[in-house]
Formats: sequence, structure tokens, C-alpha cells
Amino acid sequence: MKYRIFMEKDIYKGNLILVNAETPVRTEENIILSEAAPNVFLQREAAFYLKEVLRKIGGEDGIVTVSGFRSRREQSEIYKMSLSENGEAFTRRYVALPDCSEHQTGLAIDLGLKSGEVDFIRPDFPFDGICGEFRKIASDYGFILRYPKEKEKITGISFEPWHFRYVGTPHSGIMEKLGLCLEEYVDFIKGYGASERLKLSEKAAAEVFYVPFDEKAGETKIPFSEETDISGNNRDGFIVTVRGA
Repeated sequence: MKYRIFMEKDIYKGNLILVNAETPVRTEENIILSEAAPNVFLQREAAFYLKEVLRKIGGEDGIVTVSGFRSRREQSEIYKMSLSENGEAFTRRYVALPDCSEHQTGLAIDLGLKSGEVDFIRPDFPFDGICGEFRKIASDYGFILRYPKEKEKITGISFEPWHFRYVGTPHSGIMEKLGLCLEEYVDFIKGYGASERLKLSEKAAAEVFYVPFDEKAGETKIPFSEETDISGNNRDGFIVTVRGA
């Protein structure tokens, strides 16, 4: 069996990193960006699947990609602008502090219904029409609604029906099926280890489990093959996905 060695820095990279006010972005290094739409960039894999889901529903002309990757500097400027224009209460509800924004990961996308004017902070993205079609199949392509209305106390962010996050499959499907936000999912997966994995048989067979980072050794060794995806959780370890298991 082959293994890969993961260091502490690897905890802070991958499709499943949790970013919020308590768990900030630790690095913007090694983010490979691809154009998801004119002047809007996402990490390469997320950009590819966003284009695929929009193509599937014929949404290229009806849905606007409002905001994707932002650097720390851009996020800081947006936060300051919102404070000036909208006030502190509004800004704290809808705009993350620098380093606490998923947009700095290149895995988050704000979408809007194409209209005469699109609000950059709170774009209109209804639950019917072409936007509703996107919602129906988003999880099949690895996207989740990141800030649901019923999870505001957990995420710390007000309901944002326009903000989607790429986590990849099968994780998006598990989260949708169980009604979990990302904070809950990261904790949920900790209940499964290498010897007792979460086994999936729907659509595509896979096994998912958590491996904590070995602080004492200063590194963690994880079984690896071509069918294995490994992501840090931005906290204390790794979420391992074995496809076709």
C-alpha cells in the first residue's frame, strides 16, 4: 500500500477547508485559478464544474457570476466600503472580515439573476426559474448553499441565497441529504476513522473518513491511491475520500 506524508501546512488546503470567523484563511499560496466567467475566477476544479452546471441548465445567459476569488486586499477594501456605505450592522451580517471570507479560498461564488442592475453585496438569486434549476442540481456538481437560513447561529452569517461553495462530490450530496452546513459536516466526519468509514453506495461508491494531524510526529501518513482525494479541514486534520471503494 502506498502512503503520502502530510505536514501541518496541508491542513489549510483542499476543497473541504472550513473558513469562518473562528477559523480564518491561513494561506493563499498554491491556489490555481481559472476563469469561471469574464473577470471572475475560481479554483480550477470549481470553475470547471460551475461551467458544467450552468451549461447543463442553459443558465449561461440567465445567471450572472457576481463574485469569485478575492485577495485579502480586495476583501479588506469591500469590508471598508460596506462599512462606509451600509453601516456596521449590515456589514457584520453580510460581509466577512478579511481572512474570514471563503472568497479568499477561490472556492466560493456569488450568483445573481441577470437583470438590469445586480447588487454586488446581495445579488438577487430566487428559488424559482433558472436560479431554481441551478439549486436543484448544484450538489450533483459539488456545490452547496453555504449559508442556509436555518443555520445562521452556526455559520455566523445571515441567510445568503446567492452564495455557493464548492466542496466537491460526494460531500455536497451528503450535506444536502443530511441537512448539514459545512461547520456541522466537518464535525460529523470526525465520527468516522480509517477503520470505521462512512460508506456510500448512491450514484458513485465511495468511503469517507477523518484522519487527525499527528502533532507529536509533526506529520501524518495517509494511505493513498489514484482513487483517493485528501483535503485539510483548516482545523486539525484531514478528510479522506476513497472513490470506487
